[in-house]
Amino acid sequence: MKKVALVFVIAVFVPSLVLAWLAIRSLRNQQLVLERQQSLLYQGVTDSFAKDINDYLAEQQREFNAQVESLVAAADARASAVSFDERLRKSWPLAEVGFCVTLSGNLLCPSPTSSPEARTFCVDNGGFLGNRESVEVYWNEVSKGGNPKFAGKTIQQPELNQTPLNSAEQSNTLSFATNFGKVQSRKVNPAQQGSQTVGFDNKLAQEQNYSKVVPAEAEFRQLIGDATDGMLARFLQNKLKLMFWHRLDRDPQLVYGAQLNLPRVVEAVRALVLEPVKYELKSSGSGFRRPQNLVSDLAGSQREITTPFDAICLVVLDDNAKPLATSDRLFATLLDRTAGVRLSATVDPSFRSMFKTDLKHPFVATEIGEALPHWEVAAYLKNPDKLKQTARTIQLTLGLLILVLLFAICVGGWLIARELNRQLTLARQKTDFVSNVSHELKTPLTSIRMFSELLAEGRVNDPARQRSYLHIITAETARLTRLINNVLDFSRLERGEKKYNFRDCDLVSVARDTAETYRPHLENNGFKFDCSLPEHPLPVRGDSDALAQIIVNLLSNAEKYSNGPKEIALQACRQDGPLPYAEVKVLDRGPGVPHDCEEKIFEKFYRAHDSLSSGIQGSGLGLTLARQIARAHTGDVVYEPREGGGSCFVLRLPLQNDAVTAEGISG
Repeated sequence: MKKVALVFVIAVFVPSLVLAWLAIRSLRNQQLVLERQQSLLYQGVTDSFAKDINDYLAEQQREFNAQVESLVAAADARASAVSFDERLRKSWPLAEVGFCVTLSGNLLCPSPTSSPEARTFCVDNGGFLGNRESVEVYWNEVSKGGNPKFAGKTIQQPELNQTPLNSAEQSNTLSFATNFGKVQSRKVNPAQQGSQTVGFDNKLAQEQNYSKVVPAEAEFRQLIGDATDGMLARFLQNKLKLMFWHRLDRDPQLVYGAQLNLPRVVEAVRALVLEPVKYELKSSGSGFRRPQNLVSDLAGSQREITTPFDAICLVVLDDNAKPLATSDRLFATLLDRTAGVRLSATVDPSFRSMFKTDLKHPFVATEIGEALPHWEVAAYLKNPDKLKQTARTIQLTLGLLILVLLFAICVGGWLIARELNRQLTLARQKTDFVSNVSHELKTPLTSIRMFSELLAEGRVNDPARQRSYLHIITAETARLTRLINNVLDFSRLERGEKKYNFRDCDLVSVARDTAETYRPHLENNGFKFDCSLPEHPLPVRGDSDALAQIIVNLLSNAEKYSNGPKEIALQACRQDGPLPYAEVKVLDRGPGVPHDCEEKIFEKFYRAHDSLSSGIQGSGLGLTLARQIARAHTGDVVYEPREGGGSCFVLRLPLQNDAVTAEGISG
């Protein structure tokens, strides 16, 4: 048993405790795990919106190319270049200033005297377009053929699962960025950026806060190379200027371009963010898909707007982290609504108390890219405390689940150990049973053989002694018969094959006949046998032979355990009550039954005293058979301590007139 318990503890219980400890320990990081999952989810949203904005600008680039081809299609390209600015602004409202420049640097349009905007444009960009000075620009070519030296320069960020860079690689990264412009820090610091740099050193964590968009310093001619169109951005007096350009196939020496009206671009971006689009969760990629219904021109339009998200608020921030567009109605009212977008519902006043955050610390953010350098699409949690509440709820739920499972393991282990102990005890009892039965069979057989040999050889001539030896042989034979019958009856009961012949009988007569049959045996062994039976009958319904076997087993049990005064009493009486019953008591002056063993003595193979060490004969089946037979007769056999010492076993059977007949019942 100890080995089995040790194996169970080592193989099952200890690993279960270790797993439970690891699970409880992991609960402390549940909020970080939940934030990480939410960041991956919402990062896909910001990435998708940033892509939509880039797609919108790419569509406007194609629209600009079409406008250029249309305006100069029917006329000489150089002749039409002089009026290109005026005609472009009339046909394409997104243009603030149109220009035309040759590859040699001759600015054909606009004229500085045509308008104040044209004069400012020439002062700011004349040297750059004329290839007389190099400026810092953010380059984003649309078609192939541009100078690859300046196209899409970014600082490469390490992946989440990438090995931290060594010092040489870090120096190369910074040197690469420095060669093409000044490295600029991002204006926002996403809350989840710190969790993405776990495992990297502090220097690399700081580099992750650098903007991926890096300017390149070059002349206009160097930038465009052999490309046919593209877009570039530059900052003048800390103000963003966005330009499109396009070259005709029939006259590639001329470059037509336009400086965009940035407020109108902001209007379109607002419409994109406020656009009522539903996202469909996918199993691959960023996890989101958005229909491509981009807005080309929203001037003067009136549109019904609904907010697509309830948990987050999307905000487009410019290079100074100033909000320009938002997906929330409250922010939309706070911003300059020059796009003519009409809200579909009143502003939710609860949003003011729900949305408490610093605009420079969004939950996640995505840079738009070179088209709008240092602009970002940021996602803010409307209710940051809800994430903590969810994490606490998950911690509590998982904690309770772990405790329940651990309790189930403990209870299951206890039940397994209890069953193992019961089976081992039963195995030991069966072994003792075999030993006891072997001893029980050997003793009468030895006596029968010895006295029969004496009589057969004629060595005993005294008639009195001969009769005594014959009585001994008869008693031992009866004893042997009872033992064998007990074993056979127990086997039948275990298999459910024991049959009873139920009929009306008198319990007093059965007890008297059994007592008279067993009296000689008791008196020959020196017992004082007192039989007190009433004169009136106690009618019961049952198998008289089976009832007699119960009384014999109780008398035999009293005989074996009467190691003190050899006194045995047999009594019978009627007990009145709601259900009257008859009682037959067998009393002795033996040692009694130890405490807590009053019910165990009726279990199969169980013996309150070890027969081999105490010299008490028996198989451990007598009381078991007595109780099973009594219960088959709708009665019972119970133990009661006897006053003055000893034991009292009581057979109780319902009287025939008040009992339910049990005809045909088999044990």
